[in-house]
Amino acid sequence: MGLEDALVEKLGKTKLKDDGSKPALDPTDPTFVLEPELRPKAKHNEFFESQNEQIPVIDLAPLSSNDEEAVRKVIEAIGNAAEKWGFFQVVNHGVPLEFIESLEKEALAFFTLPLEEKKKISRTFDQPLGYYNAELTKNHRDWKEVFDFLVRGSVEIPNENNTTSFPITSQWPQYPPGLREAAEAYARSAEQLAFRILGLLSQSLGLPAEHFLKYFENHASPVRLNYYPVCPIPDLALGVSRHKDTSAFTILVQDEVGGLQVRRRDGQWIGVKPSREAFVINIGTVFQMWSNDRFKSIEHQVVVNENRARFSFPMFFNPSTSTIIEPVKELLSESNPSRYYPMDYGFFMRKRNDGNFKQYGEDIQVEHFAVNRASPYKPV
Repeated sequence: MGLEDALVEKLGKTKLKDDGSKPALDPTDPTFVLEPELRPKAKHNEFFESQNEQIPVIDLAPLSSNDEEAVRKVIEAIGNAAEKWGFFQVVNHGVPLEFIESLEKEALAFFTLPLEEKKKISRTFDQPLGYYNAELTKNHRDWKEVFDFLVRGSVEIPNENNTTSFPITSQWPQYPPGLREAAEAYARSAEQLAFRILGLLSQSLGLPAEHFLKYFENHASPVRLNYYPVCPIPDLALGVSRHKDTSAFTILVQDEVGGLQVRRRDGQWIGVKPSREAFVINIGTVFQMWSNDRFKSIEHQVVVNENRARFSFPMFFNPSTSTIIEPVKELLSESNPSRYYPMDYGFFMRKRNDGNFKQYGEDIQVEHFAVNRASPYKPV
């Protein structure tokens, strides 16, 4: 059975919305349908109950104490989680719950606007901030709508040929009027958490807490509002196809619906059980390179469901676009030589962003800069 045949069997006849308008996500569009081997195997609310089968939950409360041993244990736990899982959750993180709830309220008001209203601030090839409903992940269309904005004012990004750069800034909708205030309050608080995690990851590698700070003085970090509407074909499509993040790391808060799944090193997909008190942290490709593969960026995906829409708000903590990424020299030795060529992060980001709009066959990956691999991308 072909992909379109599977869709016809699932949905039957094409239907417009009751008012005859075009939906933001059309389930009759065959580009949503994944090949059988890529379709989800577990539902959004299936979780392993064993503690050993779940990503670690780490309490940051001891960081506010004077107990040096307790602080050391937090740093050690974060390092172990980054090595073994590439994912962990943190509680007592300092981001007020009211900021999250306020943003959820405003995000719901935005995403339930008519499609034409949302498209007034659409993302484009050269403006990767704003609203979008046709994102590709690994060349597959995602069942989601997104709104992206910068944590800070503007960012310089290279042009398509990497010959010059130009600034981009966030675009904000006229409605709902409270979205910008709620989004910026959340972003400022999430940014503070990100800098705490940055220092802890650095210390877990045996480096000073401030080692990586210089790369984030003008960081290029966006916050994304992810909206996963109810999906009539949850066994055929994904909210986000399997992928690895291009950030140094990502911090994410999710609602209680569930849907985030992480691929363990044995290939098993496991659901990340949502907690109202927790942020999910996952290692991105930048820290994989900096740590010379001690920390791994792990594949993850998002499954959708037929009954409940879902929100998640990730912040992709990215260094400056002018940063050259390479393994930290203090971590290298004769027995642990560099596994990567230096990588121009602005170029890398641009190529990955372009892949959201065009099908290139294969997205650029950190593995393209591995010293033992022939690659079309020249090291800097």
